[in-house]
Amino acid sequence: MTKKSKPTPRRRPSSPRLPVDLKRAIEAAQDKKAVDLVLLDLRKTSAFTDFFVICTGTNVRQVQAIADAVEGTLARRGVKPALVEGYKRGEWVLVDYFDFLFHIFTPATRDFYGLERLWGDAERRVLSA
Repeated sequence: MTKKSKPTPRRRPSSPRLPVDLKRAIEAAQDKKAVDLVLLDLRKTSAFTDFFVICTGTNVRQVQAIADAVEGTLARRGVKPALVEGYKRGEWVLVDYFDFLFHIFTPATRDFYGLERLWGDAERRVLSA
């Protein structure tokens, strides 16, 4: 009698874990219905930060609401941004947390600047359609 060996389960390559604050910020944006949410992993590039999160709000008010949700969620965890730019205008809000930058755009502004194209060498994860 021969003993049958169990097949080795196949593992998918695991992607590096995301920092908790980054996960919470992404969830906050998703809760406010951010669209076209993309994470650029810049850790293997010569970038000044580890991650870019890029998303779109359908209008200025939604862009501001997404920014408020990201900031509010992390503030409750005791984390404050180093810099917030563009909030009043609301076409492109940048929230800088050193390790990651959150870019929230209106559709036309996102198309115009094309950050995904500029950082084409970064690993890209689509987080929403």
